[in-house]
Amino acid sequence: MSPYSGSMYHGSPLLLSVLGPLTSKGSGGKHAHVYCSLILVAVDFLAAMLIRATGRRLQMSRNRSLKSLDLTKAVNSSANVSAGDIASLIYLWNPWAIVTCVGSCTSPIENLMVVIMIYGACSRLAPLAAFGYVMATHLSLYPAILIVPVILLLGYGPDAPPTKVFLLKSSSACKSDMSEYEKQTSLKVRRFSRITVLNFIFWLFIWSCYVLLLSSIILKKVGGLNEMFEKTYGFILTVKDLSPNIGVLWYFFAEVFDFFRSFFLIVFNMNIIFVVLPLAIRLKHRPCFLAFVYTAIVAMLKSYPSAGDSALYLGLLGLFANELAEMQFTFFLFFGYIGVSLLSPVMHNLWIWRGTGNANFYFATGLAYTCLQTVLVVESVGSMIKHDRKLRLLVTS
Repeated sequence: MSPYSGSMYHGSPLLLSVLGPLTSKGSGGKHAHVYCSLILVAVDFLAAMLIRATGRRLQMSRNRSLKSLDLTKAVNSSANVSAGDIASLIYLWNPWAIVTCVGSCTSPIENLMVVIMIYGACSRLAPLAAFGYVMATHLSLYPAILIVPVILLLGYGPDAPPTKVFLLKSSSACKSDMSEYEKQTSLKVRRFSRITVLNFIFWLFIWSCYVLLLSSIILKKVGGLNEMFEKTYGFILTVKDLSPNIGVLWYFFAEVFDFFRSFFLIVFNMNIIFVVLPLAIRLKHRPCFLAFVYTAIVAMLKSYPSAGDSALYLGLLGLFANELAEMQFTFFLFFGYIGVSLLSPVMHNLWIWRGTGNANFYFATGLAYTCLQTVLVVESVGSMIKHDRKLRLLVTS
């Protein structure tokens, strides 16, 4: 029987073949969800360790850049925290990450693949980055836009100040003869490694063939790849299931007329694509931060969001604790997330189970949640741009 014959499952056949047997009834008549939860806890722990390793690589790149600009003492005069440790702790102790493990949600596996992709790209390990990208895109369509920061990471390396800052440093260091210094800094910052990117594309093709081959083998007798694409990617893009979730699309498409449904499907799906190019142009020198921004935007605009999506981008946010130290509205955002986390299950219970509320109660929490994510993305991007401007002022002063 095809796993897509009903309307309950719309995920990867590979994931179902691994976790499916764990959800069957054991000999004692009890469901084995506890084993599935333990596996997801181990997956989250592995993701946290990779986030910590990614933070260390970003810290090393940051220290090298500040040393070349002679800004180590000026920038690190205050407490210089370990961003990798902070990010891993935020991810592990995030209540939403704990909830996804208890509820046996597959979000930790999707998050792990995204983290593997980012870690592989920061380490310039093309096979590992390609594996994470293929698996993340296979499990969920939206990580496909992360191809931009991955290529930038593989080509230019981890985050660094803008190239203009290095050129300003070279001109201020030696106005008469700046060719030697400029060559060294420009080669260090601006050089694009085409070999690494081509290696990534090669492994991208190899891993894609492996994943499609395994999926076709699993679905050979009960379906095919066409059905898999229709029930997974097609289900995500067409938003056929209007069950309440923490997003806002379910409410909108429940109210919109069918005549306008196709138009608004195109609009909402293109919203994510529209922001890819402008952000890539503005933040091309910080590809890892760009990956965080893309991940947060996806969690905000995807058709079927989950609590695990927020656990991922909040964990990645901790990687930039030093750069975003002067970020505004942190008090508002912190308690806003706490308020939404507490009110969302209450409103859902009042509407769905007790019948004493209506859809507007629950939708209000989803709308507030989306607004909080919007403020977080805007403020984090603005704070990072201010940090780059601060470095530029320190160089020229």
